[in-house]
Amino acid sequence: MEAPDEGWRERRVLVGEHRVLVRCSEDTHLGRLPVVHVHGFAISGASLMPTARRLAAHGTQVVPDLPGYGGSERWGPTLGIPALADALLRVLDALELERVVLLGNSMGCPVSLELAHQAPDRVDRTVLVSPAGGVQNQPFGRALRQLARDVLRESPRMAPIAIPDYVRFGPLNALHLFSELTRFPSLERLLRTPVPALAVLGSRDPLMPRPARVREIARLAPPHVTVVLVEGAAHAVNFSHPGELAHVVRSWLDGVEIRDDPDEPGLTRVLQIGRR
Repeated sequence: MEAPDEGWRERRVLVGEHRVLVRCSEDTHLGRLPVVHVHGFAISGASLMPTARRLAAHGTQVVPDLPGYGGSERWGPTLGIPALADALLRVLDALELERVVLLGNSMGCPVSLELAHQAPDRVDRTVLVSPAGGVQNQPFGRALRQLARDVLRESPRMAPIAIPDYVRFGPLNALHLFSELTRFPSLERLLRTPVPALAVLGSRDPLMPRPARVREIARLAPPHVTVVLVEGAAHAVNFSHPGELAHVVRSWLDGVEIRDDPDEPGLTRVLQIGRR
C-alpha cells in the first residue's frame, strides 16, 4: 500500500471485530463539519482522493474504505446498500464523528442517501456525485453496457487504482452488488431526502438518465436539493474533474453562487439547473 500523502494519515479503526482503513486529512480547526467521502461500486476510497486533497484546506476530510473494499476487512458475505449504510454509521461512531457532510460517488450516493434517511441527525447535508441506480440502469444487461461505455470515457490514469480494487473485490461479488445497485431508485430517493443535498452529474456519464429526465427531477426536487451539471465529465467526476468538483462543493457549502472555476484547465462548465 502506498504511503499516505503529506498532511494525511492512514489509520485502521476497529468496528466490531473488523478493521476499517480510513484516510484523514489534518484537522484544519476551521470550525467546519468534517466531509466523509463515500466511494463507489467495487472500488476503494483511493479513487476519491483527488477531490479530497483539493478540499483539505476547506476542512477535515475523511476517506474510508467500506467493509470488503480496498484495505478494509470483509464482513462475511458482500454487504448490500442498506448494510453498507449501517456499516458507515458504525465507522462514524468509531471515529467519534457526531455530525458530518457526506460526499458520495456512484454507489456511494445510495449509501449516503440511506444513511441520511436512517440517521438524519448525524448527516448535515449530502453531495451526490453521479448517483447510480434506478430505471435508467435497468434492465441489468443495459447497465452492463452503460458501464462498458463508461470505462472507455474515463481517464486511463484511473486504471492503476480500479483494476487491483476490482480484482480484489471479485467478479461474483461485483455481479451480485451491481445487480442490487441498478435496482436502487437513487433519483427518486433524492426527492425525499431529509437533509440538504447537492447532486452533481456529468454530461458524458452513460449511467445517468437522459437530459429531459434530469430536468424533470430538478423541477420536482424540493428547495433544499440543488442539481448541477459538469460538462465534459463521465461517471468518475471525483477522479477526472477534482478541481471543478471541489470548487462546486466549496461554493455550495459556503452558500455562494455556483459558477465555473476559471482557474481549472479544459472546457468544463458547471450549469445549475433551475426549477419551474
